[in-house]
Amino acid sequence: MYISDQKIPWEYVWLEFDGLRAKEMITLAGLSPDHPVYKARYKDIAAEMKSEMLYIVNHKEESPFHLIGHLYLFIDSLVRSSTSTPLYSGNRLRDFYIKEAISFIEQNFQNDITVENIAASCGLNRSYFGKIFHENMGKSPQEFLISYRMTKAAELLKLTKLSIGDIGQAVGYPNQLHFSRAFKNVYRISPRQWRNENAVKTQN
Repeated sequence: MYISDQKIPWEYVWLEFDGLRAKEMITLAGLSPDHPVYKARYKDIAAEMKSEMLYIVNHKEESPFHLIGHLYLFIDSLVRSSTSTPLYSGNRLRDFYIKEAISFIEQNFQNDITVENIAASCGLNRSYFGKIFHENMGKSPQEFLISYRMTKAAELLKLTKLSIGDIGQAVGYPNQLHFSRAFKNVYRISPRQWRNENAVKTQN
C-alpha cells in the first residue's frame, strides 16, 4: 500500500485520450507496457506539459476543439521532454510510404477511394503496398481506411447535429445503410445509439 505524506501531500492529474494515432504518440514518448513510467529530460518542457494538463482539467467548459488543441500541446511537451528515445522498425523509405498513405487517407477519406488509389499515391503497386502497410500498422489499408472513417463519423455524431445520412456521406458512404453497417461493425452499436450515449450536450 502507499499513502500521501500528511505534511507534504502529493497530487495527481490524469488525462484520457484515444484515437488512431494514440499508440504512435505514446511510443514517441518512449512509453510502453514494459516501460510505463515517464521521466523528464528537460524540466522546463515538463513544466509546460504540467501546465497544459492543469489547463485542460480547469477548463472543462470549453469546446471540445479547444480542449483537443491543448491536448496536442500536452502531447508535444510529453514527447519533447521524455528521457526515452523511441526505436523505429523498418527503413526510412517504408516509413515515408506509410506517412504518405496516411496523409492521402486524411485528405481523401470522404471521397470514393480504394486501396489502389492509396497505393498509387505512394507510387507502389497494391500488393507490395498492402504488405508493408500491414507490417507497419498492424492492419490492412482497407481496415485502416474504415477505422479512420468511423473515427471521423463518431466525432461528427458527438459534436454536431447532422443527420445520420449526412454524416455517412461526409465520411465516404453515400448509402446510409452501408454506413450504419460499417459503423456497427466497428463500435458494436448503431450510429444513432452511439450518438445518444456520447453526444456533447450544449449549454444555452
